[in-house]
Amino acid sequence: MGETGPFGHSHGKTAGRASPAREDDVTGRLQGKTALITGGAGGCGLAASERFAAEGARVGIVDLPASQGEAVAQRLRDAGHQAIFAPADVSDAAQVAGAVAAVEAAFGPVTVLMNHAGILAALPFLDTSEQEWDRVMAVNVKSMFLVTRAVLPGMIAAGGGSVICTSSISAVVGTPMEVLYCTSKGACHMFARALAVEFRDRGIRANAICPGFIATAHGLREIEMLGKQGVDVSESMIAAAQGRLCRPEEVASAALFLASDDASFVNGAHLFADNGYTAI
Repeated sequence: MGETGPFGHSHGKTAGRASPAREDDVTGRLQGKTALITGGAGGCGLAASERFAAEGARVGIVDLPASQGEAVAQRLRDAGHQAIFAPADVSDAAQVAGAVAAVEAAFGPVTVLMNHAGILAALPFLDTSEQEWDRVMAVNVKSMFLVTRAVLPGMIAAGGGSVICTSSISAVVGTPMEVLYCTSKGACHMFARALAVEFRDRGIRANAICPGFIATAHGLREIEMLGKQGVDVSESMIAAAQGRLCRPEEVASAALFLASDDASFVNGAHLFADNGYTAI
């Protein structure tokens, strides 16, 4: 479920590194913008880092210190783009403040924020511990609060910008064994909408992107976890629900639209990248 859940996390069937945008697809839609992407070193976050950089953005990749963030940033720089890696656990306020400060020092105020970082949880509700609840809520929900709170003052001072929150179809479709995950994505859904209402008159747009099952390592792990719990996540089930697995670059393209001025009047929206899963 997108890279962060079954039928729509951020966070399918083939996993691996996202394919960068083809040169004929690049139009410079983020030229002059500074983008910060949490969870930007892998999966759909990596695809967004690559696509945003190709479209002219200065990209700050925020991910765990043990991630491939520095290698990704170096590869983008080697390709002629502006990118840095700012390591942080996005559920920790002090680390978030340091990462945002590092990106702002390098590139100026963040004008595109993609709150993408997220983790999975797929287990029976009655087996869910308080510690697991706290962990998922900290990474999937608290992180959006911490990062957005740190970024918004600079974004407002710069004249406005776009906040994109990676939600999931799990925000609106309940799935067995994912009460915790679905709850966290429902919070993500409303976080983006309420933010849009409060900050619209200060030039801030906030929207959520809601993927279905995705072909990333994260998505494959979700499918495996659900399958072990007896949930039908077979190829035939996914084919019936959404045709095929979503590709990470397709999520990145949807995020690019929300980040760009093409979406200047799109605010408080939930953009489903699920090939009709939630329309059936």
